[in-house]
Parts: sequence; C-alpha cells; structure tokens
Amino acid sequence: MASVGGFVVSPVGAVRCVTRHRVGVRAQSLEGGGSTVLSSESVNGSSSVVVVGTQKNHNGGSLVKEEAKVRSLVVEENKKKKKGETEEGLAALWDDGYGRNSVEDYFAAAKEICRSDGGPPRWFCPVECGPPLKDSPTLLFLPGMDGTGFGLTLHHQALGKVFEVRCLHIPVHDRTPFEGLVKLVGEAVKHEHALSPNKPIYLVGDSFGGSLALAVAAHNPTVDLVLILSNPATSVGQSQLQPLFPILEALPDELHVAVPFVLSFIMGDPVKMASVNIGNRLPPVKKIEQLSYNLTALLPCLPELANIIPRDTLLWKLKLLKSAAAYANSRLHAVKAEVLVLASGKDNLLPSTSEAQRLAGILSNCKVRVFKDSGHTLLLEDGIGLLTIIKGTCMYRPSRRHDLVRDFIPPSMTEFRYAMDQVVGLFRSVTGSVFFSTLEDGKIVKGLSGVPEEGPVLYVGYHMLLGFELISLTDGFLSEKGIALRGIAHPELFLPKVESFSSEFSMFDWVKIFGGVPVSASNLFKLLSTKSHVLLYPGGAREALHYKGEEYKLFWPDHPEFVRMAARFGATIVPFGAVGEDDLAQMVLDYNDLMKIPIVNDYIRDMNRDSVKFRDERSGEVANQNLSVPVLAPKIPGRFYFLFGKPIRTKGMENMLKDRENANKIYLQIKSEVESNLNYLIKKRKEDPYRNFIDRKMYQIFYPPETEPTPSFEP
Repeated sequence: MASVGGFVVSPVGAVRCVTRHRVGVRAQSLEGGGSTVLSSESVNGSSSVVVVGTQKNHNGGSLVKEEAKVRSLVVEENKKKKKGETEEGLAALWDDGYGRNSVEDYFAAAKEICRSDGGPPRWFCPVECGPPLKDSPTLLFLPGMDGTGFGLTLHHQALGKVFEVRCLHIPVHDRTPFEGLVKLVGEAVKHEHALSPNKPIYLVGDSFGGSLALAVAAHNPTVDLVLILSNPATSVGQSQLQPLFPILEALPDELHVAVPFVLSFIMGDPVKMASVNIGNRLPPVKKIEQLSYNLTALLPCLPELANIIPRDTLLWKLKLLKSAAAYANSRLHAVKAEVLVLASGKDNLLPSTSEAQRLAGILSNCKVRVFKDSGHTLLLEDGIGLLTIIKGTCMYRPSRRHDLVRDFIPPSMTEFRYAMDQVVGLFRSVTGSVFFSTLEDGKIVKGLSGVPEEGPVLYVGYHMLLGFELISLTDGFLSEKGIALRGIAHPELFLPKVESFSSEFSMFDWVKIFGGVPVSASNLFKLLSTKSHVLLYPGGAREALHYKGEEYKLFWPDHPEFVRMAARFGATIVPFGAVGEDDLAQMVLDYNDLMKIPIVNDYIRDMNRDSVKFRDERSGEVANQNLSVPVLAPKIPGRFYFLFGKPIRTKGMENMLKDRENANKIYLQIKSEVESNLNYLIKKRKEDPYRNFIDRKMYQIFYPPETEPTPSFEP
C-alpha cells in the first residue's frame, strides 16, 4: 500500500470491498486473501483510510510500515479543524473545498499512479475526502476512458462530507473485459447492500462509467441504487468521431503522441478547465490574469494523456466503449434505479443532450440536467459542483425514503457565492435591499440584530409579487447571521411536471438547495422540531400572484393553526413586512385580464386543472387561488426594505394547543404587526436619499458597497 497523489491505494490485487465500521477499517482482496482490520485507534474513526492489503508490499516491506504511513495521514487529517461542522451536521456556509483542487491536480495524481501501474482493477478512497457525517451513504465512482479514478478530483472534499467515497481504478495495461468490470462493481454493490440494506448506494458514472453503472443497475434491480451519469457513453455508436476510429487504429506509433493532445481539446474545454479556481468576485482584469496563468500551467499537462492512454490502451478502450454501450442498451428495460443524467451541450465526442432525452424516455425514474456551455469532461470543468447538482435535484438521501427536512444539507459558501453572483447577481444589485429589526425594548435598528439567534423561529410576513423578496431574505440572513432560512413553498415547485419547463439547472433547483420545502403541516412540524428558522407566508400564492391595486394587502386564512404549532415547540414568532415591488415593476395584466384573452385563458385552465389544492374552504379567499403569472412592465428600480418586528415568545404557552380563542388573539396580533411594518416602511422609504437605482449607483461609484454599505433612512 502506498500514498499516491493524496490517495491511499493498494498494489495487492483488486479490492472487492472496503468497509468502514465504528471500530476500524476493513479491506478484502479479490484474490482470495484474508482481510486486515485497522484498529479504531489507528484510524480514530476516520474514513480517510482506505485500502489495506494482507500480503507484503511489492518492495518486500511489511504491512506494519504501511499502516504507520496511513496512521500518520489520518492523524494529520483529524487535526485539521472541520470548518462548518456542528454536532448535528454541517452548518450554513460550510467549506466544501470546491476550487481548491484544479485539473492540474488531476494530471499530477494520474501521472503518479500510472508511473508504477499494474495489477487488476481496484478501489481506492481519496484521503482528502475525510470522514463523512454519521450514517452517510456510499458513493462508488466509475471512471471514463482514462480509467484513473481521479475524475472527481474537483469534488472530493464536498462529496466526502456526506458520502463514503470510493473510486474505481483501472490500470493502464489492464484488459479486463466489460463483463468482468460489471461483475467487479456488482460484487462491491452487493457487499455494501448486505452491510447497510436500508441505505442507498450511489453509482457516479463518467462517460464509459455511465454505461458500466447502467449495466450494474440492470443486474441488481432489487438493490436501492441511485445513478448519476455524466455524459454516458451509451451513444458511442452515434459519436461525431465515429468515422475517425478506423484511422486511429491504423495510425503509426510515432504519430500517436499527438492523438491524446488533440482529443483533450475535443473532449473538454481547456478554458473552463482552467477557470475552476478563479473567484467570481475578482475584478475582470484579475480574472484574465489568473486565467492566463492557469492556461499556461495546464497546457503542458495535456501531453501526459499519452501516458495515461497509450496507443494499445486507446484501441482497447474504443472496443470496450462499443461493447459497453451495446451491453447497457440491451438491458435498459431492467434498470429500476433512480437515475440522474448530466448532459453537456458542447460535448464534441458524444451526442449527450439527445442521448439524455432518449434515456429519460426509456428509464422509469430518470431526471435530466443539461449544461449547455460544458464539454464532455463535465466533472473536470468550471461550473456547478456535483454535490450541488445532487442536492438541487433532490437526489441526496441517506435512507430509503427522501425527506426534504431530514436530508437537508445547508448551502456551502461556494454555493452561496455562486448563486448570489452568477444566478441572481443582477437582481441583488438592482434591489439594494435594506434590513431593519426590532429589539426587545421596541427600538428599531438597522440590520438583523433584533432577530433571534436560536431556533426554532417562525418568520411570518407579507409575500411580495412573485416572491421577489425571497432572494434578498436568503442573502441577508446568510450574510449577516449565517442562518439558512427554510422556506415553506407551494407544492407545485416540487412536482415532477416542473421538470418539463426546462432541463437546465434552474431557479427551481436553487430553491431546494437553499432549503425550500412543500407547505404541509407535517413539514412545519418537522422543521420546528429540529429548531429551524422557518419562513412562512399565510397569504401564499394569493399574495404572491395578487391582482392590480392589491399590493401590500394581506390575504390570510381564517384559522391560526401555525400559532398553535409554534406554541407546541415554544418557537419564537417574528412578524415582518417587505416593500419595494411597486418600485420594481408595473402590473399590466393580472389574472382577471388574462382570463379575458382567448387561448390564454384555456392555457391557464389547463395548467390549473391538475394543480395541488392544499387549502380547504375554511381558508377563505386564499384557498381558491389559481396559478397564473401576471404581465409586468419594468420600472427604473427602487429599493427593497424589510422590517422585522418585536419577537413574540410562545414558550410556556402550551395552553394554546387547546385554547383556540387565545391562539386567535395571537394570530390577529401577528397580522396587525405585519400590516404595521408595511405601513412603516411605505412611509419611511420616502426619506431614503438613495431609494432610486441611479442615485444609489452614483453613490457606489465613489463608495463601493464592499467597503461601505449604501446609506438609507434612519429608523
């Protein structure tokens, strides 16, 4: 066993299974040897130790020396502070390490392992993944044509927090047929399933690995498998490079050195590869300088592909690709696993976008996400992290059933910055949100210092048109308080039909990443029981899709059930108001106007025919809201303002569970305070000298918001 490029691997045959118990780490060889269990003292509960052989190593040294190396690696890893971790799990804005590694690290690790590569295929676990959270599921990575197993280099640290990560390494000169690889992976799957029958097993297949994952799933229909397929090579028969394959076979050895170099530009985008560790918030000039430096460092690495995939290996892999595609395609009907297909829009090697749609039409439980600007090597290019994609598509679950409350992983710092800069950056700049809160003595102050730190907390307020305020609330609470708000959202956002709107990674996915859950009594119960900070809009869709002249008017149901639920857990209720929608857009056509237009009204009726109705007749007008997006005309933007009222403590008010009259009084008090907050903000915003977008931007030219926040009115 040796440490190679930050990974612990075994030179002793292939590893059939790697099992981490509370008391140690076990590895078993495919060659029929015994197993070795490292003591809990040697690993200190860490899962970063991976493969241990039972024979002497190839240099004749004993296993004791190798265990000492492992022990030192583990001790060093455990000494590092796990930033963003709490006893319950990960805290908001935890460090996922994305961007810390680059494609250069991939080439360095691949070069090192190919230097003395031999033996059959085997598993290894990246040391930098570190120990995952308790009861995390297993993730098996199946590599592409390179076979190195390092295709998740950019994602190791993030995935290692919530998965037991293991990667398959297929040595350069290995000639195991496809059926043999299916058997090897299948044995690992069966062993993991026997150890943890109530946990899913994740198979992440990259290109060729996608075909392998599908074949394994077809052979194991009763095992709870989740497949993540990145540009699966099941469409190799329709590859744009198909006419070139015979030429590659006839190419002289002297010219082969140029083939991997050329293929590297076909398979991936060097610019996106070099952009991985460039910060989004850097000035444009600095970004260009960093990109130039990264490209200069990356280009000399590309010829290394000739060593990773020499001529005879390339020819073997091309044959393996064809047999893998034929094998997997003939068994798609037997795949019962949950599948997510990631397809690149600029894949020059395979028709991945059309193949993703084909697979979605055949497989019984399949989602698709298209990344239109990415190349074939999607997992090695700059963009959204793999864990982020898994979270956004609701594919992460450590048990058989997915639970949006229990399985929630708070947004990492990388996700927060990407979303706020790349996804909603323009909106944040335009709205220039300002927050005010109320202290216990009733004094209104700027900022969120009056908001409780400890949960459970229930924030109850007015829902702006189209939920415009949600972005600002998410940004403000994470930036100032480090709190991830759990928004209670309309169930329509979580139904499969949302997938039909777009196959790209969309705002619907980001809602789930930042903690949105469907509105239901059970979800509110679970959120409050876990001491979450919950965002609740009693007016729901009726307020968010209000009609002309109804801005800042509350449409709340007639029963105070959320007050009684809060009292059950002693939650603090914080009423709040949010204004600014009328400074952002003018409503041109509302629901009533749209229903007068032929064809449009038919579309609205069809859309609402199967929509979820979760309110009953007791809810009054709010119960009967049909969903339709109004037509808006943009204005020169103003500013968003938020005021959080004095916290209302329900601790010790358990009597409200039976006393409906008292609960109703609290309910009416909350509603009155929300209306009061709205009126306060509507009046006070007139005193803001920088309410207008142009005035605000003129101020920011001289005083950038990064160094000094743009002033507002004094509370």
